[in-house]
Amino acid sequence: MTALLKAFVIGGIICAVGQFLIDYTKLTPARILTMYVVAGVILSGLGLYQPLLDFAGEGAGVPLTGFGHLLAKGVREAIAEQGALGILTGGLTSAAGGITAALFAGLTAAVLFRSRAKS
Repeated sequence: MTALLKAFVIGGIICAVGQFLIDYTKLTPARILTMYVVAGVILSGLGLYQPLLDFAGEGAGVPLTGFGHLLAKGVREAIAEQGALGILTGGLTSAAGGITAALFAGLTAAVLFRSRAKS
């Protein structure tokens, strides 16, 4: 199976589960997104997310579960380097690039486009 196909299938499954939860449960999208991040942290803590990431590449790295894995990995590395202070700094340090890109994209969209009420 090619890397592109693996990424597409695994990423698609992760997104399809989210869509299923939106369509067939009373969970709000915000709760589902939070569940995905927490699931990524838990799976990373149990050592289960890295093998999935190795198999599926960015198909597992781009969804919110991948963000949770990135936070957990950053905290783990920062604790090894800095001790208890790493609990507070590790997650944000490891995710700083993605957070900055998201903020920049949001700012760009806000400057280029005007919001209006839905009709």
